[in-house]
Amino acid sequence: MFKILLVEDEDMIRRGIKYSIDWVKYDCIVVEEAINGQDGLEKIAELKPDIVITDINMPIMDGISMIREAQSKHTFSSIIISGYSEFHLAKQAIHLGVTEFLVKPLEDDQLIEALESAKSKVDLIRKYEIISNHTEEQEEVISSQLLGKETKTSKNIARMISYVQENYAQKISIHDLVEPLELSAYYLNHKFKAETSYTFNEFVNRYRIHKAMELLKEGNGKVYTIALDTGFSDYKYFISIFKKYTNCTPSQYQEHYSTKNY
Repeated sequence: MFKILLVEDEDMIRRGIKYSIDWVKYDCIVVEEAINGQDGLEKIAELKPDIVITDINMPIMDGISMIREAQSKHTFSSIIISGYSEFHLAKQAIHLGVTEFLVKPLEDDQLIEALESAKSKVDLIRKYEIISNHTEEQEEVISSQLLGKETKTSKNIARMISYVQENYAQKISIHDLVEPLELSAYYLNHKFKAETSYTFNEFVNRYRIHKAMELLKEGNGKVYTIALDTGFSDYKYFISIFKKYTNCTPSQYQEHYSTKNY
């Protein structure tokens, strides 16, 4: 799974990017958000994301400066989103090895295409690092990694995510996975957080809210039925969690974004 860091000073745009696509579907997870280049620089050092999606024009530190400074210490792929198609900005991005330079307003298919390119670049970086740093005793491990085989931990995390995707509408718990994976709930939650930056319950809630947003955009269902359809048996809790992640109520979101309004 590829770890994504979003760096954008405008809250609405940042949240729009975060919730515009189903990241898990593309084997990605947004591990954190940053509100300017300096904030992004600190979070790159802390979280070591695989892909950084950033705006250029931000207060305190711009996106170009952030990438340039971060690349001297960490390896990652980057996607720049700008409100301008100015040549000198694109030229600087190319010199920094930026995977894609996208101009706002951003379409989902553009971001997905850029994401796939960034993932391919990350895979190449990983393979190069594996080959460059191996010892004879690691030959079997290297061979497995280059063939795309997952470690035991990664397989477990992948199975946990698949379980959420398939059962998010039901009442689910990390304890449901203890027996099939033959590992303790504590161990699973610890490993899940290490790889995704979220606890299992946080991930479930975020995934459910993403699915609720998809249904609200369609504009076909009542808010309380959408809550039930996405696994929230407690309507008030659904409202609370939705507001926590989107800064608006489900009704406000539906009114603003429903495709039936266009």
